[in-house]
Formats: sequence, structure tokens, C-alpha cells
Amino acid sequence: MAVDVRPEVLVHRPRAEVAAFMFDPAHDLEWTGGITSSRPARPGVLTEGATVVRTARFLGREFDYGYSVTRSEPDRLVEMKVDRPFPMTVRYELADAPDGTLVAIRAIGSPGRFFGWATPLMSRQVNKSITADLARLRDRLERP
Repeated sequence: MAVDVRPEVLVHRPRAEVAAFMFDPAHDLEWTGGITSSRPARPGVLTEGATVVRTARFLGREFDYGYSVTRSEPDRLVEMKVDRPFPMTVRYELADAPDGTLVAIRAIGSPGRFFGWATPLMSRQVNKSITADLARLRDRLERP
């Protein structure tokens, strides 16, 4: 059984503006919950081959995890391979909408044998976490 979630939100800002903020790890702490640092190997927006190490708190423990960008389309999409808390593919997807930008984050992964029994619970938790991140992103970008 796999985790496969895709929450989305409408952000009342142009797609290029959303991408410039969301695709730049320098802003991660402003909208991504549960992390205490984000350290990109190089500054600027994420492009194919870019890597970032984040420090996160999960279940009362602090740990580092990395991701590498496997695909990118300027102002539209960033796809990343994430190694923790379990192997996942995470996609940031942006699409034009009549009143702004439709922003989605899709996370697909398999918790493996050790956490396999908890996949339904993990799916709900990942969905809840991403939904909260998207709400923070919207609130941050729509703030005057």
C-alpha cells in the first residue's frame, strides 16, 4: 500500500509570483511546517539537479533529510525525490486559474515493511501536513 495525496489551494497571486516564492528554498521556513532549517546546495529557485537538506521535527525527534530535484518546468512544476521520513516523490504543481494560481502538492511514496501497517494513518498525516503548508503559503502570499 502506498501514500498518494494531492491537496490543492487557490492563491490569489500570479503564477510567476507564486513560483518565485514557493520554488526558492530560502522561503521554506515561512510556509513549510515542521522544519527548523533548509539548506540548499546553491541559492535560488529549484532546478533539475538541485539538492536541499532540511532539519525537521517529527514525533518528538529531530532529524535531517534531503531531497533532490528530478524535474522542473519554470513557473509550473518542481518534482523532488525525498528520502525521509520514508522514500517519496513530491511534486509542486502550479496552474493558472481565473482568480490567481491553483497550487497543488502531490506526495507519493511507500512507507515500507516497517511502517506498512500504518500507511492509512500516514496518508492522513501527510495530507493534513501538506494542507496546512498550502494554507500557510496562501496566507503568506496574499498578505498585504
